[in-house]
Amino acid sequence: MDKKKELPLWEVFIRPQSGLDHRHCGSLHAADNKMAIKYARDLFSRRNEAESIWVCKSENIFASNPNKKSSYFEVSVDKEFRDPQFYKIPKDVDYM
Repeated sequence: MDKKKELPLWEVFIRPQSGLDHRHCGSLHAADNKMAIKYARDLFSRRNEAESIWVCKSENIFASNPNKKSSYFEVSVDKEFRDPQFYKIPKDVDYM
């Protein structure tokens, strides 16, 4: 297929039930956001597995470079207070 005629690629996120996070479940091609939602429902929620569906164009997702992991995720020496080891989580806090 000619690249100019190829439909945009969309990323699909599904939330299985209220209170849970949306999770990436796959990608699909669609002409617009309404069609992407319909396709996502048909492809990823055929057995009523979803309460909510999000779609976004793949071109709108920006990611960090895995080859530069240390510059993004290492704790700065001058900002140790941001490290979670210094905080106590209350027992009644779930999903943390």
